[in-house]
Amino acid sequence: MVDDRSNPDQGMLFATPTVGTDDSVGYRGPTACSAAGITYRQLDYWARTGLVVPTVRSAAGSGSQRLYSFKDILVLKVVKRLLNTGVSLQNIRIAVDHLRLRGVDDLARITLLSDGTTVYECTSSEEVVDLLGGGQGVFGIAVSGALRELTGSLASLPSERTDGSPVELEPDELAQRRQRRSATA
Repeated sequence: MVDDRSNPDQGMLFATPTVGTDDSVGYRGPTACSAAGITYRQLDYWARTGLVVPTVRSAAGSGSQRLYSFKDILVLKVVKRLLNTGVSLQNIRIAVDHLRLRGVDDLARITLLSDGTTVYECTSSEEVVDLLGGGQGVFGIAVSGALRELTGSLASLPSERTDGSPVELEPDELAQRRQRRSATA
């Protein structure tokens, strides 16, 4: 077996899914909570304090609905994982500021490592090895893994356009086969 580390896709079972970046499509708070694995109280607090704010549509008074983009929910999922590992909210805020500057495709190439206090952004295996070379215990979050999980969970959850109209989901290959089979039966 040849270990070709010069090919960044070598060894990946699945390619990173391509995600639509339609700025007019968003997910309401309960959907964002479900996909990110957080409570509505956390979502509301993080939006009010500016940790993760909805980029599709923010709340404009009582009764209005925030709409979160795919990237917003990906960042929510990463924040939740960092909190679960004991990183302070102050250090998470610093990490989120760096994540906001990146596109979804850039985020998929990042692995976040932390020693429990500081969050490090690694974009290559060499950076990960250098960080681990210090002999200190760290944990990692592969953002590409969170992205794949999120893509799968959001596929079945409702989204809407900024004008309030629902987004029609394209049927997947299995659904198309079922439709063809039922049409010929």
